[in-house]
Amino acid sequence: MLKKHLVAALAALLVTTPAFAGDHAHGDANVARAIIKEIQADDSAYIAAHNAEFFSTLAKGQTPRATVVTCSDSRVHTNMLDRTPEGDLFMVRNIGNQLATAKGSVQYGVNHLGSSLLIFVGHSSCGAIKAAGGDYTGIEADIKKELDTISITKGGANIDGVKANVNNQVAAASKEFADKVKSGQLLVVGAVYDFADDMKQGAGKLNIININGDTDAAKITAALNAKTASGGHDSHAHH
Repeated sequence: MLKKHLVAALAALLVTTPAFAGDHAHGDANVARAIIKEIQADDSAYIAAHNAEFFSTLAKGQTPRATVVTCSDSRVHTNMLDRTPEGDLFMVRNIGNQLATAKGSVQYGVNHLGSSLLIFVGHSSCGAIKAAGGDYTGIEADIKKELDTISITKGGANIDGVKANVNNQVAAASKEFADKVKSGQLLVVGAVYDFADDMKQGAGKLNIININGDTDAAKITAALNAKTASGGHDSHAHH
């Protein structure tokens, strides 16, 4: 599924939101109790939708094809990348979809789990980019520490900062895993999940903007369509 989305980059996304999500008070324990009940109900439905073999396969271990670094933003989730992510996507989430603040997790996905793809997914209307592009000196020290590693132009448009940050992450990761990239073992990709349609390519589209440091659209298309000696597969082992 993930390969199809990356090659075509034409995800038609439907985002569902709990009824209370837009109108609840922050820090409300009643909301916490309500969402726990919803989580339990959804878990029960999830269990009912899968057979015992599905879970026994997951229990044997993981071999994710992709290590995915996304922002912690609640609007960005695996369902916009892959309808069946279990065992296939090694998810790393942090403020601003960064390598620097989650390097160990990313190294584990690439070096130890053997992911063939490392993809950084930024998104439109990103609060981390908004903060990093302004004055955040008065914020909590630990949040400031994470924002300090986002290097973008101050005062620019949010989407421009999002793209610049994604490109910076690809550059850093390409250097970190240079041997794997050079040998063809790893593809480092930068993408923007644009639910606000800031890039005018369609609301909700996953726009691939960088592959191994190359940002030229024609070259990106060529790279996505290129065939390698190792080939590939479109299905998950546990499905």
